[in-house]
Amino acid sequence: MKKKITVLTLCAMLVVLCVVAKAQQPGKIFRIGFLDGSTASGSAVLVDAFRQELSKLGWIEGKNITIEYRFAENKGIERIPDLAADLVRLKVDLIVVTSTPVALAVKKATTTIPIVMASGLDPVAAGLVDSLARPGGNVTGLTSLATELNTKRLEILKDAVPKLSRVGLLRPAGDGGSNRSIALNLQLKELRSAALSLKLKLEEIETEADARGLESAFQTANQKHVGAMMTISSPRFFAERKPIVALAGKYRLPAIYHQKGFVDEGGLMSYGPDYVDQYRRAAVYVDKILKGAKPGDLPVQQPTKFEFVINLKAAKQIGLTIPGRVLERANQVIK
Repeated sequence: MKKKITVLTLCAMLVVLCVVAKAQQPGKIFRIGFLDGSTASGSAVLVDAFRQELSKLGWIEGKNITIEYRFAENKGIERIPDLAADLVRLKVDLIVVTSTPVALAVKKATTTIPIVMASGLDPVAAGLVDSLARPGGNVTGLTSLATELNTKRLEILKDAVPKLSRVGLLRPAGDGGSNRSIALNLQLKELRSAALSLKLKLEEIETEADARGLESAFQTANQKHVGAMMTISSPRFFAERKPIVALAGKYRLPAIYHQKGFVDEGGLMSYGPDYVDQYRRAAVYVDKILKGAKPGDLPVQQPTKFEFVINLKAAKQIGLTIPGRVLERANQVIK
């Protein structure tokens, strides 16, 4: 009897120890891929917003998640497929992408790993999702409305610059049927139509997003006697916002940009979504998917916050007086 009691006691103790050991084991550490076609330094503000929101939602790097960051560092769109394949080989649980070309490359690399867009233009037209309400497949996230908002930027530029007739448009060089060209063509189609209706001549200037290419592009714009500048909505141009703004000032060209970050660097005007808010909202998608939601069931959302910012210091430096009716529409005026 004593032996039986001893055996039962030992068994009970073993069961308790197993339960305690299991309770002490850490939960699964999810692995998130983050793929950006621009640069780590250029996207730092947006990445920080994404990480901070994840932290608020209970996801702490090194505790219950790890993030595998991959940046193309503006060395060519051809790097993206290799970086996407690298993340797929690592068997990450989810991949966050920062633009439509990147999303297209990742979708080609995997049809099973969930993909969250922090920003993207017209994902339906790009073939990324079936519809905004019911994406289907493995892609969801946020659209930046870049295609539609380019038209609005062109309208603002015409209102802000008296007698404007010719606008220089910085655009990345086309690559035939590449993912970047798909996104580029969607924007160009809208911009060309808008320029026609506004009776503006659109001078498209192809350039690489590096110092030499940008300097040459602004020289070309100067030779073509453009009255103002704008850029295609692109993470690569955003990463190089500081030299772009400096060149616009050097050539005394009024310019409007797609993100407030350009104005923070001394640019004249910006109109577009609040991209910091976009990246925070992307973290919410990550949270839902890691907790079991299917990306195909999560509707793609459009921007809810927009920023129209005017820098009067920049206007004064190039000798531009912005009409009062334009200033009244801005939600932030830097004096």
